[in-house]
Parts: sequence; C-alpha cells; structure tokens
Amino acid sequence: MSVIDRSFIERVAALYLLWRAEQRRRDHRRRIWVHQTLRRRTQFGEFHHLLQELRLDDGRFQRYFRLSRAQFDDLLSRIGARITLQDTNYRRSIPAAERLSICLRFLATGDSFRTIASSYRVGVSTVCQIVALVVTAIWDCLVEDYMAVPTTEDWRSIAEGFQERWNFPLCVGAVDGKHVVLKAPPNSGSQFHNYKGTFSIVLLAVVDAKYRFRVIDVGGYGRTSDGGILANSTFGQALQAGTLHLPPDRPLSGAEDRGPQPHVFVADEAFPLRRNLMRPFPGRTLPPERRVFNYRLSRARLVVENAFGILSSQWRMYRRLIEVHPEVAEKCVKATCVLHNFMRCSEGREAPAVRGAGQAGEEPLPGMGRVAANNSSREAVRVRDVFMEHFSAEGAVPWQPTE
Repeated sequence: MSVIDRSFIERVAALYLLWRAEQRRRDHRRRIWVHQTLRRRTQFGEFHHLLQELRLDDGRFQRYFRLSRAQFDDLLSRIGARITLQDTNYRRSIPAAERLSICLRFLATGDSFRTIASSYRVGVSTVCQIVALVVTAIWDCLVEDYMAVPTTEDWRSIAEGFQERWNFPLCVGAVDGKHVVLKAPPNSGSQFHNYKGTFSIVLLAVVDAKYRFRVIDVGGYGRTSDGGILANSTFGQALQAGTLHLPPDRPLSGAEDRGPQPHVFVADEAFPLRRNLMRPFPGRTLPPERRVFNYRLSRARLVVENAFGILSSQWRMYRRLIEVHPEVAEKCVKATCVLHNFMRCSEGREAPAVRGAGQAGEEPLPGMGRVAANNSSREAVRVRDVFMEHFSAEGAVPWQPTE
C-alpha cells in the first residue's frame, strides 16, 4: 500500500472517530434534557403538587376542575384507556390523569395554551395535542350514556316534565342557538363574522325541562341566522321530514273538543313557525290572548337560556376569546355539553339518557344566508292559535297576565 493511500485511510478514520464522539455528546445532552424536563414536571408542575393538595379539600378541587373528586375519577375510568400513550426509550408518556387535568383546566378557565403549559411544566404544542385528544375522548365515551338520541318514550317523558314544571303541554324541548366566540380564523373572510361584530361558531341546542342537552349541533358559521342553522342541521332536517319519532298527536288537557294537537318545540322569534315548532307572536301591542301565549312560551323557553348560562358559568372558556382552530373549538363545545349532562346525572339530580347514538359523526355545518323564517303554513298558524286559546281558557294559570 502506498504512502498516499495509508494517509487517506488515517484521515477518514480520524473523521469517523470525531463524528462518533460528537454523536455520543449529543445523545448524552438529549438524555440530560429529557431527564431535566421530567424532573421539572414532577418537581414544579401543578399536577404533582397542587393536585395532591386539592384532593384533601373537595370544595377547592371542584372549583379548580369543575368536577368533584368522585366525578373526576369516574370520568378518568371511562376515558383513561383512550388517552393513555405508550412509553418510549426516550421519555415516559404523560399519565392519563395529568392529561385529563390539563384539558379540564383549559375548559374551566379558557386560559391560553402557553399559560397552562407554564403551570404544568409541559410544552405548548403538548398542551395543544392533549386538549384535542381528551375532548374527543370525552365526547366519544360519554355521548352514548348522557346524550343519547331520544326515543318516542323519551320525548313523552320530556313533555311530561314541561307540563309539570313549566305548565306548557305537549312541549318536547326548548330550542336556541349560542355564539361561541373565536379568534378570527386565518383566510376565513366573513364566514365566522356575526352580527355582534365578533367571530364565532354556533351551538344549536335542544334542552329538556331539567336543563339537560338532548340534541346539539355545533359548527354553524357565525354569520348564519338561527333559522339558517336550524334548516341546515341534522335535527332541523329530521324535524322538517317528520323523522324525529315524536309521540302521536293528542288533545290538550281539558280541551278534547279542540282535537288532537302535535308535540311541539318552543323557540324565539329568530326561528320559523312550523307545525312542531312554536314561536311567539310578533309585535308589541298585542291582544291579551296573544300576550298570554307569548308569556307561557317564553316561560318554557327560558330553560334553554338557563342551560346556556349554567354551561358558561361552569366552563369559563365560553367567556373568553377561544384561540384555537374552529375544528378544535367544535370538539371543546361538544365535550362541555356532554360533561354538563354527566355532572347533572352524577350529582344525583337526574337519571342519565337511556340509549341511542350521538352525533359524533356529523360534519360541520355549511354557511348560508338568512332564510324566510316568517313564511308559515296555515297548519302551523292553526296549531299556535289552538295553544293560544287553550292558555286563555281551560289551560290558564293564576299568575299569567290578564290584561
């Protein structure tokens, strides 16, 4: 072998040794970084210290997470397998309980991902991934038990609840929409811009007499009216087609001479008048009978307004500007709605919904212009007039307005 060849081989070997030494130093620094990150999370993160203190005081625990300790543990047992990831050679995965804590803290406060990341000593991108994963798991694991599609018997039970609590017969739910304010999505134009001057998606909900969400539809563009959201929703299309499996028509109590009447939903003036959807009479100067009808309808419709109030008080993200992508915001809204039902049932206030499939597979609603919400059929006008006459005669209550 020549001197030149030997010298070349020696130089290549030296370069290889230098490269291996650099690789070992990098691997060593990576192990130190992983170790230090894990140590910071376990030594200073809220989950490993504050949470252990909160478990000693149920009141503080519930104010922090919006769930009691029993509810937190029950929820964790339901979704733990869905949100647990596998450990790797480089790091141990974040435990399911810590993932649930991070997600609930975001829903309960609406704080930015950066703020929560600093509190729990994790990365901002980690918080983003955890929130999207956990809210999806919450919806998928709870919707079957706590927001099942109502059956005919369920609708009949809801109607009995409205008759007993709110003195509105044959009512199977209160319908309304709520704007969930977002940071303006990039390149979205005016699709999410609503009449209030903010950017939002719309939560359309049907609420029963006990403030539980029975049907929700999330994802409508903020610029679309409530009537347009209803027309494009799965619920609205089923209502129009008569495929909701509502109970058969029956006479109003004490008014058998008026004939069988349909079961109806109650809504405000933003929705159209239909045979199964009652809205108030328009105008300010109204005859006494119409004012009585508007009073009784508004009294029953308050349950959906109250449910939205409870929801936003419990989950403060509704009172903040949500700085996430609209698809993630939709998942967060659906998770809070099913958690709302979960909490009311687990506290012993109500019995859970019985069966059915939720609307997890629905696509976000497309936007559309305002529909003709005031064009009502003669049958819808006749049904509203029958209810109006009933409320001023055999169905009157002592506290309703008389003049």
